[in-house]
Amino acid sequence: MRIVTTLPMDDLNKAGPAARAIEAAGYDGALTLETAHHPFLPLAIAAVETERVELLTSVAIAFPRSPMVCANAAWDLQVASKGRFVLGLGPQIRAHNERRFSVPWSAPAARMREYVESLRAIWSAWRSGEKLDYKGEQYRFSLMTPFFTPPGNDWPMTPVTIAAVGPGMLKVAGSRCDGVRLHPICTRGYFEEFCLPRLLEGLEENGITREQFEITGGGYIVTGKDEEAIRRGMDEVKVRLGFYGSMLNFRPVFEMHGYGDLARKLRQMTLVGKWDESAGEIPDDLVHLFAAVGVHGEIKAAIEARFANGVDTLYAGILPTADRDLPPDLIQDIQTIPVAFTGFAER
Repeated sequence: MRIVTTLPMDDLNKAGPAARAIEAAGYDGALTLETAHHPFLPLAIAAVETERVELLTSVAIAFPRSPMVCANAAWDLQVASKGRFVLGLGPQIRAHNERRFSVPWSAPAARMREYVESLRAIWSAWRSGEKLDYKGEQYRFSLMTPFFTPPGNDWPMTPVTIAAVGPGMLKVAGSRCDGVRLHPICTRGYFEEFCLPRLLEGLEENGITREQFEITGGGYIVTGKDEEAIRRGMDEVKVRLGFYGSMLNFRPVFEMHGYGDLARKLRQMTLVGKWDESAGEIPDDLVHLFAAVGVHGEIKAAIEARFANGVDTLYAGILPTADRDLPPDLIQDIQTIPVAFTGFAER
């Protein structure tokens, strides 16, 4: 099993030292998220400060960027990292696209399918020198002159993975991408019964094997050196479950496990502004559905019980304290858990 963790994003001066520390600790990858900061900039620094660790966006928001803009950034990061960059994309919800980014909204799964296809068409044209000619409903690319074509390179085409929650996006991930980035609001039961069948259905169209398709995420890790750290970590997960549980997109996950009434209550609380009170409604049992929980000596077994059902790569560093600064020997223990994924196909 692979394990990746987050780069600091609040100050680019921190990116280089943090990337070196992540690599030295033995993590498989260093990731950025697109929240309040640009996702590509810290990875540019990390690319020239490290030698082994994978570098990935998890995720960059796709639709506010033309695929051409994204293709340029990914190309340069792949060259700078000597083939270690993985592009993770996400659609974001309609309100953020329209009201935060001021971009038009359209059916997200169909649009993401074209986005991935057009990225590969652009990269292929740059590699081969052949005419760029991609025509879709959302994206069309037919102009590429030598002046705007980056120099060729011998590195594999950048793998593309996408965030997926609903059935349409899961099918796109399986059929068009090199991997999927599951949201942490995902239980083992929801993954096995809802997500995995749709991914495998899509994979039949992809031209790659399951061993070349990476499944990442789908829950939290809560660990630490003692029970006090575990309690603090469970509280951190409750904050997130209270927030995401109020969203309609995630209600089916709660309903599957008999928590539909709780999700509806959380929804009503947020509508009247009771955001700070929602975490208090989350029981401990619900945390255990969404997270592997245990002190350092117990967490490997908890991860196997919670995630070793098809998940290849785990996220660390997405909670304030509960999944950060894992000891190197614990990282190595987690990496011994068998998984299906062996490496991306060279496209």
